[in-house]
Amino acid sequence: MNDDGRYSIGELSRRTGLTVKAIRFYSDRGIVPPTDRSPAGYRRYAPTAVVRLELVRTLRDLGLDLATIRRVLDRELSLADVAAAHAEALAVRIRALRQQRAVLAAVARRGSDPKEMELMHRLARLSGAERRRLVENFLDDVFAARRTEPAFAGIARSMTPELPDDAGEAQVEAWVELAELCQDPGFRAGMRLLAEQHAADRAGDRVVRRDAVALARAQAEPALAAGVDPTAPEADAAVAAIMTGYARLCGRPDDVDLRRRLLARLAAASDPRRERYERLLSVVNGWPVTGSATPVLDWAVRAVAARTPG
Repeated sequence: MNDDGRYSIGELSRRTGLTVKAIRFYSDRGIVPPTDRSPAGYRRYAPTAVVRLELVRTLRDLGLDLATIRRVLDRELSLADVAAAHAEALAVRIRALRQQRAVLAAVARRGSDPKEMELMHRLARLSGAERRRLVENFLDDVFAARRTEPAFAGIARSMTPELPDDAGEAQVEAWVELAELCQDPGFRAGMRLLAEQHAADRAGDRVVRRDAVALARAQAEPALAAGVDPTAPEADAAVAAIMTGYARLCGRPDDVDLRRRLLARLAAASDPRRERYERLLSVVNGWPVTGSATPVLDWAVRAVAARTPG
């Protein structure tokens, strides 16, 4: 510092750690102007220039452009407002980067071709409103006019993915695969069949109750966990409980036709795409991911089939 309290550009460089070239650059653009010049024509800066340059360096590191930095330094903009706006811009950018990384990771894992990669990229970039429309279209196709009925409204809600704004890469990747499933004609047809079967089981009954799959799982799970052979006599009690609940649900007696009907329901529910949808839905919504239901459904099918003539 000179005797008059001014810094030369070299002294300012040593105090701030910025290069002389950088300080001259900021000075030429009026961001950190010199106070005056020495008799030899060299720039001289007030002590406040140190603080000003340190703030400039911090704001530049955070990604702010020079025009915005100058307005902050000239107090045309509050630092708080600029920070809030920039934080939101970064949040948007972070979401976009997560989407890009999720798509690239999926492409690398699945060995996707260019056409599939383009589709995944498009699905990842959908807005919230566009995502809702895609899911609404899927659910309308599956449930048709029944979707507003009490017995189906809850099921439809439980099948609705809600990708959060701050979704992680795993959630974005799960959303992309789930959205692809929603547009799969074969999967739609299978889910529509399940909805129609469920409606037939409860014809005229608008009370919300467990469906056939839930009834079967409730009895088959403990039997499977206990190691009971589905064809052994020890499985009789579980099958009786399954059929009692299903007969009550349908309002019909437990006979051969009802058992065949239940087997058809369980076979339709065993589509691996249905279980994949549920798993992806849990990831997207941040719900706990449960284990596979396939072994339980297989046990129930074998147990009921072993006790159904023909």
